[in-house]
Amino acid sequence: MSSSTRRRRFLRTAIGLAAVLVLSVAGVGAWFYNRLNSNITTFDAGGVATERPPAPVPASPGAQVPVNLLLLGSDTRDDGNNSLGGGDEGVGNSDTAILIHVYADHKHAVGVSIPRDTLVTIPSCKLANGTWSKPRTDQMFNSAFSLGELAKGNPACTQNTVESLTGLRIDHTIVVDFKGAAAMSEALGGVDACVPNDVNEYGIHLKKGMQKLSGQSAVDYLRARHGIGDNSDIGRMKRQQAFLSSMIRKVQGQGFSLTTLLPLADAATKSLTVDEGLGTASKLVDFARSLSDIQLSDVTFVTAPWRFAGDRVRLVQPDADTLWKLLREDRTLDGHTTAGTGQVTSSPGPTAPGTTAPLTAEQASAPITVVNGVGTSGLAGSGSKALQARGFQNVVLGANEPGKQHTEVAYDPAQKALAAQVAAVFPGAALVERPGTEAVTVTLGADYQPAGAARTETAAKPEAVTEPKAASAPSPGLSPAPGATNPASPGVPSGMPTGIAENIRGADTDPCANLTFG
Repeated sequence: MSSSTRRRRFLRTAIGLAAVLVLSVAGVGAWFYNRLNSNITTFDAGGVATERPPAPVPASPGAQVPVNLLLLGSDTRDDGNNSLGGGDEGVGNSDTAILIHVYADHKHAVGVSIPRDTLVTIPSCKLANGTWSKPRTDQMFNSAFSLGELAKGNPACTQNTVESLTGLRIDHTIVVDFKGAAAMSEALGGVDACVPNDVNEYGIHLKKGMQKLSGQSAVDYLRARHGIGDNSDIGRMKRQQAFLSSMIRKVQGQGFSLTTLLPLADAATKSLTVDEGLGTASKLVDFARSLSDIQLSDVTFVTAPWRFAGDRVRLVQPDADTLWKLLREDRTLDGHTTAGTGQVTSSPGPTAPGTTAPLTAEQASAPITVVNGVGTSGLAGSGSKALQARGFQNVVLGANEPGKQHTEVAYDPAQKALAAQVAAVFPGAALVERPGTEAVTVTLGADYQPAGAARTETAAKPEAVTEPKAASAPSPGLSPAPGATNPASPGVPSGMPTGIAENIRGADTDPCANLTFG
């Protein structure tokens, strides 16, 4: 056999082996995707409210928009979770809730923990029998998840509650149970965590200090409240933030490789319940890839401004509403825009007066109704003057409807363009499509601040706790003076309200630091 013949045969063999290898890898990939697809459980999109905050609109054609992800930790003991958490089987509550806001640049993110005991209004939610509940006031936040006793909980109800509370549209909701937390920590080979003290209560046994936790020990660390740290849910949330930071650090340290992601994806999908928008492996992978440019140093955690109210929690106002407003406007916690994002608004057009297209004659003469949704004297009149200054000529005042936290512009679908022009006068206002609305109606909420006027404390709900802002804090959305710091939280810009500044934790913070609220 000639050397040239041997070379040709070797080449054919090599090509054949390479082809087999490629087909094998592709086959494994298809097999694995099918496996992940069969793992994933979705919840019924029919339970999501029909009236929702609007989706953000890109600052320019083709630009990215912010993404809001609601991460819920279920304490259900069903489906074998009682072996990890103890107790009896049952639907359980969402004892962990983190709203993750990914900025439009997809390089920065903020995770907001909502205390489980926060007293909120739970809006109308779909029940197991297909009917919808009536709104309920002064309810513990975590009870929304168990409303209706659905077999897998009611994540759609919790999503509705968060949207109603914050004015932010939730793009995706993910529920993780004890098994999911245990499996993901094991898939990563353990997660570094700091235990504040020895724990030997309620069947939980943890040793003080830094250690690698996985499986049962990871679940114990995440769910323990009594006998660890300050024995509070707030302290537990701080540990959960630190643990999630360590998970991010571990994944980024190992790289977004198949050897890292495939076991993690397999473990996660077996115990996740997700919205239908993440209901396939390809959707989950695409979503994960969209977040891969976020560095740990560009992730900040914050607990929603809070104060104890007996054995429950109430949000501190106006700081909590300031937090939601900053996120709706895609601004950082100190009022900046992230580099390269441009201005992203929640309405289909620019938000600042003077930046919109000129009004048409028909728009200028169209009837506009302004409603005082707070009760503060003169608020509707101020909103009316702002519209008239923009060129609207037919503005009338409607009856007061106190209790609104967020400004909204309601409109019939045929009035969409007009509503966008109206919303531009009220930055951050939510556009609400309401068929049958005769006139575009602006309902001014507690987040509305008349031009040149200081925010009034009566804008908060009766249930809210008022906390003074940090000295020298500018209005939300304005940048603080360069180099200025907040004396209530060293290193934090003075433009940040105290209720936000005192509850911040950087994702790259020392895992043993700031694990209690005291």
